[in-house]
Amino acid sequence: MTRTWSTVPADEERYRPLYARVLGLRFVNPGGVLCFLFFEGAVALAVLLALAELVTWWAVLVLPAAVAAMVKLNDMVAEIVIRTAAQVPEQERDRFRRQMEPVVGRASVPSTARALPSGVALAGDPTLGAPRPAAAPSDTGRRPDPTRHDPHR
Repeated sequence: MTRTWSTVPADEERYRPLYARVLGLRFVNPGGVLCFLFFEGAVALAVLLALAELVTWWAVLVLPAAVAAMVKLNDMVAEIVIRTAAQVPEQERDRFRRQMEPVVGRASVPSTARALPSGVALAGDPTLGAPRPAAAPSDTGRRPDPTRHDPHR
């Protein structure tokens, strides 16, 4: 028995869009809407560009063919990637999964590292009764204007 790499079962092949069947896509599985956009959308774009006289009328034939070539190329690249991934030993795949697994846990945060607004203290905080350091007196007695950026003032 030959091993097929197609991701679409043979009995479901007839239900695939015509665009995907004509291109012989085996790994990329575009749906009906995407196939419509690939072909009819490319034709419509080419017609609009030709009507705006930005391209010649040959673009109506060339643009859908170029889109189809890119879709087929994408399918071929997907095939190469899948075949290469199938050749990687299971041990290497497990090692890679362990390395790429996100680490989720809890970090210990000391109680002194909490950012609290001034004048707010936690219950049971040992610095609750301790006096706060006095702010340095400014030379003008008023708060600096945050919108003013004069370094000499």
